[in-house]
Amino acid sequence: MEKIWNCVYELRPLMFMVTVQVVFTGVNVLYKLAANDGMSLRVIVAYRFVFAAVFMVPLALIVERKRPKLTWTVLLQAFLCGLLGGSLSQNLYLESLALTSATFASATTNLVPAVTFVLAVAFRMEKLCLNTMSGKAKVLGTLIGLGGAMLFTFYKGIQLNILSTHLDLLHHYGQATVGVMASSHAASPNRALGALAALGSCITYALWLIVQTKMSEKYPCHYTSTALMCVMGAIQSLAYALCTEKDWSQWRLGWNLRLLTVAYAVFPKT
Repeated sequence: MEKIWNCVYELRPLMFMVTVQVVFTGVNVLYKLAANDGMSLRVIVAYRFVFAAVFMVPLALIVERKRPKLTWTVLLQAFLCGLLGGSLSQNLYLESLALTSATFASATTNLVPAVTFVLAVAFRMEKLCLNTMSGKAKVLGTLIGLGGAMLFTFYKGIQLNILSTHLDLLHHYGQATVGVMASSHAASPNRALGALAALGSCITYALWLIVQTKMSEKYPCHYTSTALMCVMGAIQSLAYALCTEKDWSQWRLGWNLRLLTVAYAVFPKT
């Protein structure tokens, strides 16, 4: 029994990562449903970071009462983290989600490790050791990731109806509307633009990982750094949404799908 417990204890990081990915699956589906419901994507991002900041700031103040002094360098890194890993990457990701599909947008996130590796080599944070097995595996994994993303972007195969659940989450739109949305997803201009937005989201997210690594070295307070990132992301996304979204009815939340989407999306971000 003790060996099983030790094995489970060692697998905790893996289980947490799998859990986060499962939660992200629900986020992508709710994002797509909220976008089809007519909710502004920019407002979704703004509300998500506002809710996350409201949750994280008190938690950081309670858990990490003793923390290093904030410097201008740390604040600048927090601003970049909020921009690259928050407002900018999320707005690009949701644009790709609206222009393509939840499956496509989720699949393109597999490019993040490959893009991160390329940027880490460019910034001399990672060494490209082709003489070792690990170096060859990293290069091979990068090429496979890029090739798979390109195949998923440009190749459109047949539709597979393996299992029918008779569950239509978009039933209130009617078959005609769903057909129009399906055809718009297949249109090459929208799909190409969505692919570019997804690629931009992957690049900004990879840059965020690099900046966050540097920030963790200078300011090793995970709760506080997450709270700072959420606050910066909330300020940036609110400013962007207020400048671009003129319809004030988009900001109205009720006991509906929109509130569920915003509230549920907070958990993987925090």
